[in-house]
Formats: sequence, structure tokens, C-alpha cells
Amino acid sequence: MTASQSTLVLKVLVAEDTRSDRQILEAILRQDGHHVISASDGIEAVECFRQERPDIILLDALMPSLDGFEAARQIKSLAGETLVPIIFLTSLTETESLVKCLEAGGDDFLQKPYNRVILQAKIKAFNRMRELHATMSAQRDQIASHNRYLIQEQTLAKQLFDNIAHDDCLDASNVRHYLSPKAVFNGDVLVAAQRPSGNMMLLLGDFTGHGLPAAIGAMPLASTFYGMVHKGFALTDVLREINDKLKAILPIGLFCCATFLEINFRERIVTVWNGGLPDCFIYRHRTREVEAVKSHHLPLGVLPSTQLKLDCQYFELEVGDRCFLWSDGIHEARSCKGEMFGEQRLKAVFERSDPGRIFDAILESVHEFTGSAEVDDDLSLLEVVMVEPGNASSRSMPQPAEHNAGLMEWKLDFEVKPSTFKYFDPLPLLLSIITEVPGLRSHSGSVYTVLAELYSNALEHGVLKLDSTLKQTPEGFARYYQLRSERLEHVDSGFIRFHLSHDTRENGGRLMIHIVDSGDGFPHQDVLNPRNRSAGYSGRGIPLIRDICESLCYRGKGNEVEAVFVWSN
Repeated sequence: MTASQSTLVLKVLVAEDTRSDRQILEAILRQDGHHVISASDGIEAVECFRQERPDIILLDALMPSLDGFEAARQIKSLAGETLVPIIFLTSLTETESLVKCLEAGGDDFLQKPYNRVILQAKIKAFNRMRELHATMSAQRDQIASHNRYLIQEQTLAKQLFDNIAHDDCLDASNVRHYLSPKAVFNGDVLVAAQRPSGNMMLLLGDFTGHGLPAAIGAMPLASTFYGMVHKGFALTDVLREINDKLKAILPIGLFCCATFLEINFRERIVTVWNGGLPDCFIYRHRTREVEAVKSHHLPLGVLPSTQLKLDCQYFELEVGDRCFLWSDGIHEARSCKGEMFGEQRLKAVFERSDPGRIFDAILESVHEFTGSAEVDDDLSLLEVVMVEPGNASSRSMPQPAEHNAGLMEWKLDFEVKPSTFKYFDPLPLLLSIITEVPGLRSHSGSVYTVLAELYSNALEHGVLKLDSTLKQTPEGFARYYQLRSERLEHVDSGFIRFHLSHDTRENGGRLMIHIVDSGDGFPHQDVLNPRNRSAGYSGRGIPLIRDICESLCYRGKGNEVEAVFVWSN
């Protein structure tokens, strides 16, 4: 093959101390069209490599000054990750000597006397190896570059997501949580906030898949959750809005399994909606019993809100009782043998652990079970303890900003009619108007409590005609809320009217709340008597309002009430 016929032109270094052998190799290589660089000893070979960077090296094993073995080691070190094939030229035939050539960094050897056909075949073979190595290195570098870019994008996106899905009240003293993402983004999302009434709302969600695609839906979920909870919207209203947004933006096959809790510390009630997540547990600290709360609903983002079931489960708790939520990453955590952790092992943790150690014991058991096995899914765990009102404060809860100007003196009349009772909670709307008064926003919790208690009484006892004495027992409590849901479904008459007004005072103001309902009233004189305060689940709201307000007055049959809330900066 002549130079003009060759399509393969390489830069080849020939390091051979015997002049005749070196000239033979040079002649063969030049006839094949290659560019040849010559060296007569190991030191010269290393220097030639440093300056010329040849593609392939033919290196004599036994040379003066620096033998081929050491020269090969230095050349491989200089080459770094670049593949530079070294073919040892040797008259050695002993196995140990040939192995020494390979251990020194050689890729092959060519025995003397040299065979031109074999030499040509080896050069072609090693050139194909060089090209393959170069291609793989380029692809590796490209993948690494794309991965760095992706990580950078995800890191920036996660900062945005974390700003939206902030801790809020997740650092409250009665809350513990653990989120372990399988990727930069967590497919699980956990949000928690307090309503103006002081109730705590928490949502644990598990989006389909992992990483960034799974976290896309978490941003609108979190922003909707915080925006609505802080304004006082009811649990069902928040769920409906989140479902509408996820249904509108998520592609088919992507949805969010979720469990939503509302903790009422004053009434010691937990409301639970579970759509697709594993059973959550309620742990009774006094009896050490565990009550499972099963999922009765489809995940969020699957059905339109007109078909979404929003009925909830209600549980009365004692101080010290605990609610535990988790994603399926806990149940489905696998050991090195491929066995799943499962619900039975989870229940065993509750049976053998002290109440204050259950959270840690669950994590320890899962991590011990999985060992060094690769995690298949995001792991999320949440514990919420029922505490006395006011003992669930949080350092991270954002304080609402006060306005320097806004509503000062005003009046508002608002009526809720039958078709609205089931689907609309007027309190967030009214509260948003009231808190436009400069300085009154910091009292939104007290104002909401008054509005919520009076509206709840008007709706449940006035319009729906429910008997609060049902709530004297846990069974009656459950029956009460069952009847409430049933009657809301079929209510076709009645009204609730709000008459609100505000006037300013020195360094504060006075808010008048006047509510009238279409009901038959009730014996309000007994409830207002401090000596008749109920120890059960009913009758505690009215005395609370009287403690908050300057005055509380029922009129007529008890279906008309006026509360005066006086505030100061």
C-alpha cells in the first residue's frame, strides 16, 4: 500500500535503540503513509511524546538510559485520559517478561523479527480502538456538560420551588417531618399553614414519578394551598381549587395522591381527607391503640371538581394523641433481597415504641431494613401532635404586612342563599375585606374566630337545624357531621345575612358584626350563662366569642346576634 493509496495517516513514534531495526520499522510505516517520529532510547522517547503527542507508540522493551517499561509508565502518565496505544517491540519470549510489558502500560507486543502484515493489522486495530475511545470520551464529556446544565437548572428551579413551598409552620413544636428526595426535586410535597382561626392545615402529596417532572405540579399546589389557607378558606375549598389547577395543567398520567389534615386545637378535632396515599395512623397515647384512616378518594388532578368527592372523616383527639402520615416510599422501601418493608413491619414499630420515639423509630427501621440497597422512591414521613391551643406556634410563619392606608369607616351587607351553602364559604371573602383596615390585619385570627363561630351556629343550628347535643359523645359527634353533610346536599331554603360595619377610634377601631339567620333560634340565655359552660363538644364557642369581644348580644328567638370587636394597635 502506497502513501497515495492509504486512507489511514497516523503519527507513530518508533523508539528502538538498534539502528537497523528502527530503520526497518520506519520504512514499513512510511510506505503505509504514516508520519514517523524516531527515538533511540527511553528518555528521548518520553521527550518526543511530550512534544509531538503521537497517536501510536512502538516501544522497545530493552533500551539504554531508560528502559521501555519505565518509559511506558511515564508516557501513560503524560497521556492522562487520552488513549495512546503502546506496542512493545521485544525479542523476549518468557511469559513473565511479556506480562511485565503489559503491566508497565503496554497494550500489546510485537516480537522480532517484525512481520509487516501483523504490524499493519495491529496499527489498524489500535486506531479503531483510539477512535472508539475518543468518541466515548466526547460523548461522556457532552453528557457531563448536559448534566451540569440540568443540575444547575434544577437547582435554580428548586430555589424557586422552595420559596413557594416554604416551611411556614412545619417548624412548629408539635410537628416533625422528614423528606428524602430520590432526585434533586422531590416527587413528594409537604405543606403546612395556619388558618386565621388558629387551626393547622397540612397536606402531604405524592406526585407520579420522580424528580423535576413530578415536582412541576407541586408549585401550583403549594401556592394555592398557602394563599387560600392564610385567607381562611375551608379544607374542601382548598382541595377543590388545587384539584382544578392540577387537572388543568398536568398531562394525562400525572396526578397527586394526597392526604389533607385540619387540626382544630380548641375543639380537639382532626379532619382527614385521603386520596390515594397509604392509610395514615392516629395513635392514641393513653391506650396505645392505632387507628388506621383509609383512602376513600381518587388522587388530585384525575377528576373534574364536579365529580371529586370531598367528604371527610372526623376524629376527636386528646392532648398527646398523634397523627402519622407517609408516602408509599415507606411501605415500598426494599431490602437488598428485594423484599418490601410493608405495613406489618410499620405496625410493629408502633407496638414496640414509646409515643415520643415512634417517628425516629420508623425512620431507623426503614433505613436499617433497606441497608445499602438503592432507594426506589421518595421517602416522606409526618407526625402531628394534638396540643393545647396556642402551643403550636411557629417561628417561620410569615407575618402579614400592615398597610399605611386602606378602609377606615364603612358598612357592608351580605346575604348567603341556599344554593351557595354547599359550595361557598363566605368567611375568607369577608375577612379579606375586613383586614383591609389598617392595623386590623394583625387581629385577623380573633376576627376569624368570631365570624366562624357565629356563621357555623347560624348555618348548622339555624338553617340546617342540627342539634348540638349530639356532640356529647364520640359516636354522636360522628353522627352530627354525617347529618351536616347530608342536609347540606339537600338544603333548598333559608338564608344567612351579614351586616358589618367599622368605625375608627383613637389608635384602633370598632368592628360591628351583626348576623341574622332564617332558623327558629335557640335558648341562648342558658349558653351565655358562665355557670352552664359545657364540658363536652358543644356550647364552647359562644363563651369564647364573649371573651374575645367587647359585647355579645342575642336578640329575638336567638336567630339574630350582634358582636362588637374593639381593637387597638
